[in-house]
Amino acid sequence: MGEVQKGLLSLVQELKTLNSFDENGIRIVLLGLDNAGKTTILTRLALEEVSSITPTQGFNIKSVQSQGLKLTVWDIGGQRAIRTHWKKYLSSTDLLIYVVDSADRKRFEETGQELAELIEDDSLLGVPLLVFANKQDLLTAAPAAEIASGLNLHTYRDRTWQIQACSAISGEGIQDGMDWICKNIVAKKK
Repeated sequence: MGEVQKGLLSLVQELKTLNSFDENGIRIVLLGLDNAGKTTILTRLALEEVSSITPTQGFNIKSVQSQGLKLTVWDIGGQRAIRTHWKKYLSSTDLLIYVVDSADRKRFEETGQELAELIEDDSLLGVPLLVFANKQDLLTAAPAAEIASGLNLHTYRDRTWQIQACSAISGEGIQDGMDWICKNIVAKKK
């Protein structure tokens, strides 16, 4: 059985725990194409060492404390074979984080199509969206404003959204994104 198949099998088996894990906190789903930096961002949010991250074959779940809130973050692999399962994780989502590799211009169209399909899902109706424009530490990275335009974020009028330039490796911009998350979740929960 290949690595992706094993990852998919564990993904399906562990979907059964989906609803029970998030009962006492804010549920965040972290998505994006493979190699965008999702797991590195999650590791950074959990204040853990980011030196040896491997590609996610299924999903990771971490609880993160920020500004008095308990955030349960579901980091789901971005390989094409896993993306077909993304929508199974969207139920009861309080916030969507979508990560874009700002330096991988060849995949901007693909990542835009994936995000557009996600946003149309009924489970995400009105759910705030934070886009991390990751890998800003690379010279070939597109600016966040260019990515926002390319993703047509200005057309998402049914929700609050933010694009945040960041580098998961250095940590720059991650806390700004967390501050936006906490502010918008508190506003949504009122």
